[in-house]
Amino acid sequence: MYNNTVRESELQNYLLVEGDDDVHLCFHLLKQYQLSGYVNIIDKKGIEKLLDELKVEIKGSGPRRLGIVVDADVDPLVRWVAIQNKLKESGYNTVPDAPSSNGTILKEDERPPIGIWLMPDNKTYGMLENFVSNLIPQTDLLWPIAQDIVQKVIEKDCRFRPTYKIKAELHTWLAWQEEPGKPMGQAITKGYLKARAIHAQEFISWMRQLFDLEPS
Repeated sequence: MYNNTVRESELQNYLLVEGDDDVHLCFHLLKQYQLSGYVNIIDKKGIEKLLDELKVEIKGSGPRRLGIVVDADVDPLVRWVAIQNKLKESGYNTVPDAPSSNGTILKEDERPPIGIWLMPDNKTYGMLENFVSNLIPQTDLLWPIAQDIVQKVIEKDCRFRPTYKIKAELHTWLAWQEEPGKPMGQAITKGYLKARAIHAQEFISWMRQLFDLEPS
């Protein structure tokens, strides 16, 4: 769990994520909007463990609100169906057949409000790094160079799986910043990534609605 002096009355706001990178990215992004003290971020150590333990999280004691942030990966529909099935098993009857483009939020009687965000944007395939790449300033001169260099590496001697191309691009770009190699979360705090980019605002808006947080 990763939080920062979470306020006592808000301890029942839980954001379930796949891994450590997700934890730190969400924490630093929430911090930029003065919301980090209202949400407990929990690393579930992978998508399988997150899904396996979801029913237990839903049945947790006391009133609570749950958020789920997972990668869409290569097929958003497959990932969505896996989540949909788990929620139906837990008694949710209004799970849509496709995620909302603004992030899905379910509110049903006698069950905790629950929200789902498929990285990067609830519509396309991809992962956390695709979302983060959208926080790079549009005028940045090094981003297209990083993409070009990674493509040249792929053509010469690719040592990573094709779906990890965006990871290679993003971390190449991060290696060229004022303090090379900062993790994605810290890159937000440093200002290399823009916390007020439209994709970040949409993600924060979803969390505000889900956790009933006031805009700051």
